[in-house]
Amino acid sequence: MDFNDLYQIAKSVVNPRKLSDHAEAGGVGAAILAESGKVYTGVCIDTACSMGFCAEHAAAAAMVTAGESRVLKMIAVGWDGRIMSPCGRCREFISQLHDENLNAQVMVDEGVVVTIGQLLPYDWKKEV
Repeated sequence: MDFNDLYQIAKSVVNPRKLSDHAEAGGVGAAILAESGKVYTGVCIDTACSMGFCAEHAAAAAMVTAGESRVLKMIAVGWDGRIMSPCGRCREFISQLHDENLNAQVMVDEGVVVTIGQLLPYDWKKEV
């Protein structure tokens, strides 16, 4: 599966909506291609007191719930169709789920693919 396919899948789950006076969801969608070849998706949830989480976290949680932890490729897409780089929390979170996730490919902009390891150049888990 290529990043064009993952982009379309991530974009398909974007559905910005108000959940309550204190929460919104769906402004960002993410798609993760796991080692099995299955794609997991998620959306962000934003809350008034910052207890929400990113779309990448939601997709990773779905992947872990299904019994997987290794990410091969990942992409996040905003409500406007723009590709978004994962935040630092998402980079670190994904890197800790499987030892090989530092090699996971992430599209961070149109035509720009890097690894989680490149996004975490001074990874605290590396042996010195």
